[in-house]
Amino acid sequence: MGLTSSKVLALSVLLAVLLFAGTVWLWPRLAGRTWGSVAGRVGLLLATQLALFLSVGLGVNQAFGFYATWDDLLGREQGQGVVTDLGAVSTRGPLQVVGTRYVNVPGGSRPKVGGQIQKVDIVGKRSHIATSAYVYLPPEYFRHHYRDHTFPASVVLTGYPGTAEALFKGLRYPTTAHEQAREGAMRPMILVMMRPTVAPPRDTECVDVPGGPQTETFFAHDLPQVISAHYRVHRRSGSWGVVGDSTGGYCALKLAMHHPRVYGAGAGLSAYYKAPIDATTGDLFHGDEALERHADLMWTLEHGRPPATSLLVTTSRRGESNYGNTMRFIREVKPPTGISSIVLDSGGHNFNTWRREIPATLAWVSARITD
Repeated sequence: MGLTSSKVLALSVLLAVLLFAGTVWLWPRLAGRTWGSVAGRVGLLLATQLALFLSVGLGVNQAFGFYATWDDLLGREQGQGVVTDLGAVSTRGPLQVVGTRYVNVPGGSRPKVGGQIQKVDIVGKRSHIATSAYVYLPPEYFRHHYRDHTFPASVVLTGYPGTAEALFKGLRYPTTAHEQAREGAMRPMILVMMRPTVAPPRDTECVDVPGGPQTETFFAHDLPQVISAHYRVHRRSGSWGVVGDSTGGYCALKLAMHHPRVYGAGAGLSAYYKAPIDATTGDLFHGDEALERHADLMWTLEHGRPPATSLLVTTSRRGESNYGNTMRFIREVKPPTGISSIVLDSGGHNFNTWRREIPATLAWVSARITD
């Protein structure tokens, strides 16, 4: 059973309950001062505590999507996601639909009512990166009246490490998009949901790493081309949006700033503005100072040419460490770049905060990439 399986979580909770009940039941029998009694009490307490911690950990991971599989948790995902021989997969094509699931809305089992989420495998021609994503297609996509209609599209990115599943299970992007479109707050929009970690377990920060994963190229060129070739997506300049939280938020802002002809709108929820260098990223720039400056969004605003795109940043006055930098970022933006913000009174760096921001964010993106 998988790490994010509800059965695993249920079994861990059941184990914790049974151990707790067993501890209460057996405690009188282990009340003696012999080494056996002491060892029994210690063993029961330790086992119960471990079961409780396991249950809490599994529940938190399922809610926030930190790790997708046991291998992901244990760090055994090594080198996956980078393809060096495209000839081996060329017969399959750059996009393969490998599964479908319904959207969690009333009548969602019928695509014409709830839309559909398709799991796809994608291969990038330029970047040589292979990864998976979930594509949300709105219900209008399946209706006869819209058969010749093209749709705006937005990439939606998790933080690091994150899981793509968390975007529709925890953050509920498809459900929110469905509700917003039904209420007239936004146009029907295709969402391409994925993690920015396209070469796990490495955190590439959406950088074209010298001699390594060409992550920015994948998101700026390969992904829009592959999706547009398979789905009915708007093809005009700047007709894509990109949204992300935390690391995904940094990537979203950077992609919109660096590639405004592709991404006409970029929204960073609780984003930061400069790629960190740590054990998860490794050496991203290999001494290339120009590349490092290019990845620094504050430096780009101060020294680069303002891009013709729209940016949205979110923060909170209490609970978010990016508040000061976000206010500075807003001040540095110059025309023709558009800047908008969501500033909450309080809210931490977590799913609950982002769920409060997502409805307005989707409406904002839709208004800037549709006619």
